[in-house]
Amino acid sequence: MNYTETLGFNAKNAEPAISSASTALKNKALSAISKALTENAGVIIAENAKDLQNAKENGMSEAMQDRLKLDEKRIAGMAKGVDEIIALNDPIGQIIEGFTRPNGLRITKTRTPLGVIGIIFESRPNVTVDAAALCLKAGNAVILKGGKEAINSNKCLGAIMRKALEETGLPADIIQVVENTSRETTNELMKLNKYLDVLIPRGSAGLIQAVVNNATVPVIETGTGNCHVYVDDSADLEMAVDIADNGKTQRPSVCNAVESLLVHKDCAEKFLPMISERFKEHNVKIYGCDKTIEILGNGIEKATDNEYATEFLDYVISVKVVENVDEAIAHIRRFGTKHSECIVTKSLENAEKFQKEVDAAAVYVNASTRFTDGGEFGFGAEIGISTQKLHARGPMGLAELTTVKYLVNGNGQIR
Repeated sequence: MNYTETLGFNAKNAEPAISSASTALKNKALSAISKALTENAGVIIAENAKDLQNAKENGMSEAMQDRLKLDEKRIAGMAKGVDEIIALNDPIGQIIEGFTRPNGLRITKTRTPLGVIGIIFESRPNVTVDAAALCLKAGNAVILKGGKEAINSNKCLGAIMRKALEETGLPADIIQVVENTSRETTNELMKLNKYLDVLIPRGSAGLIQAVVNNATVPVIETGTGNCHVYVDDSADLEMAVDIADNGKTQRPSVCNAVESLLVHKDCAEKFLPMISERFKEHNVKIYGCDKTIEILGNGIEKATDNEYATEFLDYVISVKVVENVDEAIAHIRRFGTKHSECIVTKSLENAEKFQKEVDAAAVYVNASTRFTDGGEFGFGAEIGISTQKLHARGPMGLAELTTVKYLVNGNGQIR
């Protein structure tokens, strides 16, 4: 049995303890994790500093370093996220529906844990805690495979959570962090069908596609966010500036950040200078179509299909002036990743058309795409944003980490 198989074996052995645990016991374990994170903030920051130093030496962008960084505020935020999960209703055992058949069989459809979940992710060590806490509350064991850039942080967080589990009387192996960061280990995890019930990739487009294309374990696809804001001709332009700016600059390194701005031709000459001035506050680099360059001048670089298709995760955006809402929708269909899309408009007709015809997990009217988030939707912390259509779509909270079980009760019926 190799290293990865051992992780799977351990998780499968620990699974019955967590799948059958009471809500009170699971919440007790989560409370211990939250407390341990706060008490060990100094240790976590010291280990995270090693990762940040390596990141700087390896030339990681500032935006990506921001994803990696942990400080007291972010650690407090992680602990708060765990506390919020405690407050959420336990989905396990929830009755979805029930009915009685003509032959007297009573059938009840209930929620039950998925089992053993594997999660492969990059950069953000807070995912280690969010994912572990959500999986635990939903009655699952979890194997967490973070990127090598966060290995010291992830090992530290994993050790803290495992100790908290043991102190609560639960097996430590309910939460396991993969400490071998090799590509071979990742490939083995993708094919661990004997032990894993589902695999969830969370990170770059390259990572997600690698998992989708190579895994034999069932995959829930998450994350790549080539998100758009379309500014319609009837839009409140001040509102549009605020929404586009928030979507692009509030935290550019996350999947619900705006990567492309589409502007109706009738308001482009007024709107584009307004948003350009706001973007200058963050030194946002703009790639634009010929009309955008004509309006804003030579400081704008020519946008190609490559830029329109790119999830920049940085202070960079692509801009295109379009004829109407139909061209905006067609552009999104071509380049979008089915994550989050927004229209800014006063037209009810165009708003309804946009929400009906745009294929994405979340479609906004007059609000920032930055709200596509488990916490913002009231789900607590999230595993990720699912951009697929099977089982789960959008922010994945507790309910999305369950499957169903039919409980069938009779009194001797035979077929």
